[in-house]
Parts: sequence; C-alpha cells; structure tokens
Amino acid sequence: MTTREPLLRVEGVAAPLLLDDVDTDQIIPSSYLKDMHADMAQGFLAYMRRGPDGQVHQDFVLERPVFRAAPILIVGRNFGCGSSREHAVWALRAFGIRCVIGVALAEFFHENCLNNAVLPISLDEATWGELSQWAREVDGQQALRVDLAERQIVAGPGQHWPFEIADHARTRLMEGLDDVGLTLKHREAIEAWELRTAQEMPFLQACPVIAAP
Repeated sequence: MTTREPLLRVEGVAAPLLLDDVDTDQIIPSSYLKDMHADMAQGFLAYMRRGPDGQVHQDFVLERPVFRAAPILIVGRNFGCGSSREHAVWALRAFGIRCVIGVALAEFFHENCLNNAVLPISLDEATWGELSQWAREVDGQQALRVDLAERQIVAGPGQHWPFEIADHARTRLMEGLDDVGLTLKHREAIEAWELRTAQEMPFLQACPVIAAP
C-alpha cells in the first residue's frame, strides 16, 4: 500500500523567502515546461536566482551557501498562486525542499504538495511573524525541526510553534500514501459494498455496454 518514503519530520536549515504572492510561473517559469528533460532544480525560482544574462544573483537567499541545501522554505502570503501547474512542486522538490511554511498557501499548490510528499503548512499571521523573525535572526546558523507526528515546529528549548494539518493529509504523508494508497486503506469496506450491491441490485451487474456510433 505504501507508495513512497513516509515523511515523519523535516529537519535542517530554514531558508526565509518572505515574499507575498509568488506565483507558479515564478516558481517554475513556463520555459522549463517545454522540455521533457528540463532540469527542474535549475528551473526552481530561476528568474529570481539568475538574471537575463544567466548571471547568478549571489545575494539571493537560495544562492547563499548556507541555504543551498535547505529542506525547509519559509515563504510569505499566498505562495503558489496562479496556475495549478504541478511542475511548481516538482521543481521545489527537485531542489531539495520538503516543507513549505507560509500564510494561506494557495489551495492548488497545497494539494500538489501533498501529492508529491512535500509538507505544506499555513500559519496564522502572529505565529508566522514569530517564526519568520526567528529565521531572519539565526540566518541559517540554527536548524529547525518540523515534527508531523507532534504537529509542531521546533527551533530549540522554549521555541516551538504548533500548526494544523488535516488528519487525512497527515496520514498520507506519514504513511507514504498517494490517492490510490489512501483508497486501498478502505479496501475491505469497498469489497463488502461491491458484494452487497451485487446481491441486492444484481441488475446493475448486467447493464449492457452501448458502443458509440
């Protein structure tokens, strides 16, 4: 039933990209969608990380050595808005991000994260403000732990923030399940329903298939 590695916690450096309304075309520019073999990690936030001439912006947060392998990204409000392209999460995951924390992450982006084993966390303004302030102050010199089992973000003794996540979303990440895997958790109930339906409404089993003209 398990389809991917379970995600129980994410621990490491947290990169602060505290910008609002970063849309999916910024996360993965459309030019990277035309090539089946495009480097998604290279395309992640490509126009923020590099100029038109391809020159790397060394002062951009994810180009700084301390954040190049950050597994946690702290973003602003409405991150992932725009189109519903799943490539945005593919690129984020290819870069090495396993958890995105912001305020009101875009709905499509949130679901795409869950479909690709990335933990999306939407915090209230006050909690996000405390966490983002912490991230700016430590500047990559202290690790953050996001504990999915405990539903809390931990920076150190006395520094922790709770977060909410739907039970079904938590289950699919912690057990490494996709939509098919989640459905198969109810296999016995589904098979029982099929058997009961076949007995009580046998006419449904004999419905003819009408071919299109």
